[in-house]
Amino acid sequence: MIAARLRKAFPAGPDSPPFTLDVQFEADAGVTVLFGPSGSGKTLTLDCIAGFERPDDGQILLDDAILFDSAARVFLPPQARHCGYVFQNYALFPHMTLRQNMEFAAAALKKLERHKRVTEMLERFQLGDVGGRRPHELSGGQKQRGSIARALLARPRVLLLDEPAQGLDAALRQELYAILREVQSEFPLPALLVTHNLEEALELGAQMHVFREGRIVQSGTPQSVLDEPASADIARLLGIYNLLPAEILELDPGRNTSRLRVGEWEINGVYYPGQLKGDRVMLCVSPSQVLVTASEGYPRANTMGMELRHAVAGPDRARLLFGDGFRAEVDRKEWEAISRAKGFAVEIPAAALRLVKG
Repeated sequence: MIAARLRKAFPAGPDSPPFTLDVQFEADAGVTVLFGPSGSGKTLTLDCIAGFERPDDGQILLDDAILFDSAARVFLPPQARHCGYVFQNYALFPHMTLRQNMEFAAAALKKLERHKRVTEMLERFQLGDVGGRRPHELSGGQKQRGSIARALLARPRVLLLDEPAQGLDAALRQELYAILREVQSEFPLPALLVTHNLEEALELGAQMHVFREGRIVQSGTPQSVLDEPASADIARLLGIYNLLPAEILELDPGRNTSRLRVGEWEINGVYYPGQLKGDRVMLCVSPSQVLVTASEGYPRANTMGMELRHAVAGPDRARLLFGDGFRAEVDRKEWEAISRAKGFAVEIPAAALRLVKG
């Protein structure tokens, strides 16, 4: 297990505002995702754990070892921390072959053991036939696999991954995800994965911490964070919700219902405990929970006419953009059946309307 409590402040620069990282979390064996936008402190957190940055205050524990403790004035150098780091840009030396890069990373091992371990890892990651090539002669997927193999060479006690799928196409991403799942089954150790890709977080993560402006603003399993964003800001960070300012017109706890005004529309919702009639609230709804139909003369409950601005049909789903940035995602066949209609209406099921802090 790794436990970290970190604080590091940076003053304002010529082109940047002041920034303070102030986070605390624990991570067991398995993948813990550090999720958030660029500049929120995710990579800085990895660099503090790896020893590349020294926090101003805090403590980092890896099992029973103290990597950093500001009060006790302990700061282990990177080479003494047993961290395997997979960098966003691979960080392979351009003048060395892949095998030489890996041998350099395993320099602490005796020569025969080093040769054996490097050969095993090259074969394990299907890189045996390209070990003699330099980085510019490797594909993106080969460089990524080489970077992961190198990070595991010295049998690290924690694996740090900084956006490992950055720049990979969809096929290579899936290949990388499969490799990381295999790594987790063969090397059961804590892994911290930095990403701003929600699909990646759901695919790989057991736990997730959402970063915003140097703070952790929500934690839980990726699915629980997705299902229940703690605030409108977090819903925006996730990037998959429509946000709707609303006013509560009626509340009926006995029937578990509410009546809401959204813009010029009145719609039904569920009962929202702790809210009062007249409260102004923020609702979020996933595009995948929106129903889209051809416009009809007699509107149904929770149905609003909207102007379609753009439609993109994928292999299985169609993504639709309506006026005011409202988005829907529907089955492609269902969309094809109504795509030539003169107008459209969207229906939001009451159960799909989630109340979040504004």
